[in-house]
Amino acid sequence: MAVDDSKTEKYATSITDSPTNQVGDVESGESAKLHQSLKGRHMQMIAIGGSIGAGLFVGSGGALSKGGPGSLVIDFIIIGFMLLLTVNAMGELAAIYPVAGAFYNYSIRFIDPAWGFAMGWNYAMNWLIVLPFELTVAGVTIAFWTDPDGTGTPSINVAVWITIFLVLVVVINFFGVKGYGEVEFVLGLMKVLAVAGFIILGVIIDVGGVPTDTRGYIGAKYWHDPGAFRNGFKGFCSVFVTASFAFGGTELVGLAAAECANPRKTIPTATKQVFWRISLFYVVSLFILGLIVPADNENLSKASGGNTRYSPFVLSFQLAGIKVLPSIFNAVITLSVISVANSCTFASTRTVQALCARGMGPAIGARVDSKGRPWVVLIVALAFGALAYVNVAPQGDEIFTWLLSLSGLSNFFTWGSICFAHIQFRKAWAMNGRTTDELPFQAMFGTIGSWIGLALNILCLIAQFYVSLFPIGGKPDAKAFFENYLAAPIVILFFVGYKVYYKQWTIGVNLDDIQIDEGRRELDFEALKQELIEERAAIAAMPWWKRQMEFWF
Repeated sequence: MAVDDSKTEKYATSITDSPTNQVGDVESGESAKLHQSLKGRHMQMIAIGGSIGAGLFVGSGGALSKGGPGSLVIDFIIIGFMLLLTVNAMGELAAIYPVAGAFYNYSIRFIDPAWGFAMGWNYAMNWLIVLPFELTVAGVTIAFWTDPDGTGTPSINVAVWITIFLVLVVVINFFGVKGYGEVEFVLGLMKVLAVAGFIILGVIIDVGGVPTDTRGYIGAKYWHDPGAFRNGFKGFCSVFVTASFAFGGTELVGLAAAECANPRKTIPTATKQVFWRISLFYVVSLFILGLIVPADNENLSKASGGNTRYSPFVLSFQLAGIKVLPSIFNAVITLSVISVANSCTFASTRTVQALCARGMGPAIGARVDSKGRPWVVLIVALAFGALAYVNVAPQGDEIFTWLLSLSGLSNFFTWGSICFAHIQFRKAWAMNGRTTDELPFQAMFGTIGSWIGLALNILCLIAQFYVSLFPIGGKPDAKAFFENYLAAPIVILFFVGYKVYYKQWTIGVNLDDIQIDEGRRELDFEALKQELIEERAAIAAMPWWKRQMEFWF
């Protein structure tokens, strides 16, 4: 996409004069060079399988142990419902404003420039820190084969695998957004098939259909003994954290919109897929998991990070006496973690590049090469991957725990901001005399859904505060609290720091000043309006069942 030099010069002047320039201006700067190479199949697979990884396959084990199968399913339903509302709000914004750094840009434009600045760097830090974590997890998953007895001394040092996986991520990113899209498509499809296969096999195990399983018919036995809920209300609250980590990355569809060939068509379809991912690949699989793996199994309490030998999914096959599937599923987990590491690089580089292009970071970070790769930021992001080697050091675990605490609450802040930005956008849209019929895509649940999503995000932050202050089986401890809740004061620091630096003491934006059509990719609004009218008329003429299919799919 060609760049108009006069516009670039004008943009550079605008960000120097004012840090609160509109979202639309970004398209005239360096971010306009990002290639729009993602196709519909890429977007749909990013939506369906983009964030399925260690959070689901391994982290759910610790959550099952702490909260029991009842808490596991209920909490994932709550977070899943919250994400469904959030992604719909994001889909509406991304379809009309497919701009680089989508989330923080929406916060800047519709909430407050300082809050958008805080959200942008909060989101970037989250993925920059999660990258070395995922590389470590990918390396440790190999210990399933190199250290089968769990002695802690694998035959090949984990640093070797970290190096191999880091090089692999570098190679993938060499091919730019096209490489990211193709890798996510292949690995996403693999994850979807793996989870679907687990659900089918899980049902067979539960009804006693596996000859090697000495337990026979299980049914709902484990929901009664050891019970559906464990550790009371604290156990229930603790599962929210695991659920948020497992769902992290769901919002990547919105971030990818700027590099999508036809966001008006593909964003709505990809957004609708989230419902099926939540209901089928998370809720149903975890419900089946709670039926066939007892919550008091001692190995579940060890299920964290890359300890895949304690993955509840792997454990379910071992308990059923199935010999080959544990290794096969561990391979799936390893590839899933690589997929998430790939997403980490994509998310962090695009966010930081957009921040720099807007004048909220070093100007050099806005540079994009001829193939659409933000190469300066990419080098920095991949350098962060080297932090994975910290885990090999004697005190590495503690150091890395503090690094991860910087991103512990990132998802809740990001999702809540998306919901509130959508509410503000709808207000500004109406104030400009526009109707929802003029929107390329309407959130399925409107602003009511966004209000509910915002409230649920706030409640999750409160629940995490409660568990951090009063941990399960322990007493209030300052170190434990900040290990879990450090991200909150960091966000506040970014927010206040921006206000002080730019001497902006007002809170919020004036919706009257927003130029509602800036940042849109369409140029002929009347032609777009007529096209939307024709599309909706065609849908209205469909039979009832077909309209429902169109609504949900």
